[in-house]
Amino acid sequence: MVHWIDVDEARPLPGLRLVLTRGVPGPWGEAAKGIFQAKGLPFVRVRQEGGGENRGLRDWTGQTSAPVAAWNDEPPRTTSFGILFLAERLAPEPRLVPEDAAERVLVLGACREIVGELGLGWCRRLMIFDQMLASLPEGVAPPEGVARMCTKYGWSKAAIAAAPGRIAGILRVLDERLRAQEDRGRLWLFGDAPCAADVYWAAFAAMFEPLPEEVCPMPRSVRKLYRVTDPALRRLVEPRLLGLRDRVYETLLELPLEF
Repeated sequence: MVHWIDVDEARPLPGLRLVLTRGVPGPWGEAAKGIFQAKGLPFVRVRQEGGGENRGLRDWTGQTSAPVAAWNDEPPRTTSFGILFLAERLAPEPRLVPEDAAERVLVLGACREIVGELGLGWCRRLMIFDQMLASLPEGVAPPEGVARMCTKYGWSKAAIAAAPGRIAGILRVLDERLRAQEDRGRLWLFGDAPCAADVYWAAFAAMFEPLPEEVCPMPRSVRKLYRVTDPALRRLVEPRLLGLRDRVYETLLELPLEF
């Protein structure tokens, strides 16, 4: 069983600390974990409360979300790309960001579409919020944490209407890219070796089809929310993409998941 510490304990420590949401496989946190695991970089896990006030984390980092990566006394990294490039610096091999500029543009573009604002995970998260709100009895206000996150991440009727189309476009691009790679005898999204985009997809695939319970135990209610039911989107979660998810976990990451 992994060991967790609180923010106040973590803040003065040396070394690598990773702030994660305790109790659920949040894809941004799992992606950050995956980057460090792929690099063979050990880290201390630090608790964050999803949707909570997280005052200690705000005092330390200026914001309240996870993941956050802190290395020694350097400023904490609070963005996915900040965490990725910290990992690249601390462990240059295996490379997850290509040295070649043209290839790097493609890889980081794909990463941004998976983890960035209005990207795959962002839009799917809005859909999950919408499911949570729709499940409330009429006239019942959402829990404070849910309301806080809806405001923070821009839930609105317009955003919900646009989300499935944005998700569908990104899933099609990823699947077409992987199919073209497989036609060349390659197993990964770019080049001959896994990169950050592969790790990100593996983590964010949980928002469409979570890993089996025996390797990813989670509350039944969370599993139900994560598994996409929209028929049009379900058809786009191709076996090819789920096969890539499985390869990443089998090759680079740790199973079973602990969170």
